[in-house]
Amino acid sequence: MRNERAMTAVIRSRAATAEHVTKAGQAPRPPRRRSWAWNTLAVALSVLFGAPIYWMLITSFMTGADLSRSTPQFVPVRPTLRAFREILGDPVFRQNLLNTLVITLAAVLISLVVGFFGALAIARLRFAGRKVFVLTVLVVQMIPLLALTIPLSLLLDQFQLKNSLTGVVISYLIFSMPYTVWTLRAFIAGIPKELDEAAMVDGCTRWQTFYKVILPLTGPGLVATGVYCWILAWNEFVVANTLLLDNNKQTLMVYLLQFQASSTHGADYAGLMAAATLTSLPVVVLFVIFQRRITAGLTAGAVKG
Repeated sequence: MRNERAMTAVIRSRAATAEHVTKAGQAPRPPRRRSWAWNTLAVALSVLFGAPIYWMLITSFMTGADLSRSTPQFVPVRPTLRAFREILGDPVFRQNLLNTLVITLAAVLISLVVGFFGALAIARLRFAGRKVFVLTVLVVQMIPLLALTIPLSLLLDQFQLKNSLTGVVISYLIFSMPYTVWTLRAFIAGIPKELDEAAMVDGCTRWQTFYKVILPLTGPGLVATGVYCWILAWNEFVVANTLLLDNNKQTLMVYLLQFQASSTHGADYAGLMAAATLTSLPVVVLFVIFQRRITAGLTAGAVKG
C-alpha cells in the first residue's frame, strides 16, 4: 500500500510539473481589448481615407438634378453612365490619354534602363569620384521639381523642345532617374558578389552574369521602382502644364484643370468626377496587379544594401 501511494504521488507530481512547464512554454496571448482597439482604429482610418474615393465614384454616376439637391445623397437614386459616355466620347480626352501613356511609358522605361546600369556601376565598380557621384544623386533628388520648372522651360525653349512630348519626358527623367539609381543601388548591393564570381568561374561572361544572376534577383526592386516612377510621371501636373501649350499635346492632369475651368463644363461635376475616375483607374489597376511584388521589393530594399 505504501509503495502504491508513493507511486501515485510521484505520477501526480510529474504530471503537475509537465503541465506547469507546458503552460510556461506557451506564448502569452495578446489581450483581446488591444486587438479590438487596433481593429477599430484600422476600420476608422479606412473609412476616413476611402470616403473621398467613394464620393468621387457616386458623383460620377449621379444626374445633374441629384447633384443640385440641398440634401446630399450617399447612394445614387437614378445612376447613369452619361458622364462616362461624354468623357470617353471627347476626342481631347482620348488624345490626352494617349499623350499621358506615351510620356509615362517613355519616362519609366528610360529611367529603369539607364538608372539600372548606373546603379549597377555604383554598387559593383570602384572608380574615382564614386562617393561624390552618390552624394550628387541624393542631393539632386532632394531638389523640388517646382524650383526647376522655369529654368527647364527656358532651356527646352532654346532647343525647340518646349511644347513637345520629348521635352516633357526629358523633364520627368530629372526627378525619376535619381530615385531609380538610389533605390536600385540598394538592391544590387544586397546581392552577394560571390554569386557573380561563381557564375564567371562556371564559364559565364560578364553579360551572361548580368542577365542570368543580377537581373533576376533585382526583379522585385525593378517592379517596385517602376511602379513608383509610373505614379510620379502619371500624376505630374506642374511641368506638363508649363511646357505643353496645345490641347492635343497635354496630359490628363492638365485636362482635368481645363475641364473644371471650362465655361461649358465648369458646373458638370459628374463629368469632372468621371474624368478623375478614369484618370486614376490605370494607377489603381497597376498597383493591384503588382501589389505583392511591390511589397517584396520595398521590404528587400529596406533591409539590404
